[in-house]
Amino acid sequence: MELSTIKFPDFVKLGEVLWLKGADSVKNSMMDSGFVATINIDENSGSTREFSEIDTNEYLSYKAEGDQASRGKYQQGYTKTMTKYRVAENTGITYEMRKENKYNDVVSELMAAGRKGYNTIDLDLSHRITFATSTSYTDRNGRTIDTTTGDGYQLAYSAHTLKGSSTTFRNILANNPKISKGSLEAMERMIVENTYSHLGEKKTIEYDIVWTTDDPNSVNTAREYLLSTSDVEGAHSGIINVYNNKYRLVILPRVATDKDGNTDTTKRYYWGLASSFQQPIKLGMWEAPHMDAPSAGSNGDDIQTDDWEFRTRAGYGICTPGPKGFTISLGDGSN
Repeated sequence: MELSTIKFPDFVKLGEVLWLKGADSVKNSMMDSGFVATINIDENSGSTREFSEIDTNEYLSYKAEGDQASRGKYQQGYTKTMTKYRVAENTGITYEMRKENKYNDVVSELMAAGRKGYNTIDLDLSHRITFATSTSYTDRNGRTIDTTTGDGYQLAYSAHTLKGSSTTFRNILANNPKISKGSLEAMERMIVENTYSHLGEKKTIEYDIVWTTDDPNSVNTAREYLLSTSDVEGAHSGIINVYNNKYRLVILPRVATDKDGNTDTTKRYYWGLASSFQQPIKLGMWEAPHMDAPSAGSNGDDIQTDDWEFRTRAGYGICTPGPKGFTISLGDGSN
């Protein structure tokens, strides 16, 4: 889109115009969630990265006097390949806008399109949860996005497999209840009974995050459980909130959206627990979001029209090698 005096006549009015800066939409909810691991990747090092889990046995074996110590067991998990892709947008500004506009700072603010890169990454990361019950989805550009974990199943599944054992496990809560005290305890029980190494041994992984969409009922319910305290002199003195300081609440506003980032009310009650120690979702950053501003005589200066092109670019990849460290309930009561 070209920014011109025809489309934005108020920029060149002789009279005073008070411009209100729009609120930045940048909030890196997923990147800052704690359960996404961001890996910076060097230039000229290829367009793919492989991620694989590796487990060892949990306990030592008895050693009698003079006996040889037993060998530790190791088991590589499934491997998942991350592939880089780029996103981009150009914005043109006409000669007249540059020379006649009396509010250059307004144009400067308008040109700060770099925020769109982080918005795009946040949406793509969020959609790994939005479409967690599917093995793929079609994104806003018509691309087919693979959402499987290393075992070939969707992120949210009731029978994930292990590489070195026939044991299966689930990370989607049965009957998909909305968040409540009972469902939170049920989610915790599911984690206790469904966390294994690839050797099939029970593992203990600390889950320290409660995540929800931005649905007010889900957010307020979570806050009630996590933040409420008891008055030591009140009617219920001595009652302790066992969830206080146990979890950190993370609100993910772009999870309940469709492929284009518009509101999808069918996903408004999604919630779950996650681990900042496991960080199951991996984000590879080849090219951090940035904006290249043109100047006179540069390749962003169109000699035919005198327009300047502002280029916004980013390059990254996303994958989830394994589902450990992430659980979900769809909150819709489905089986």
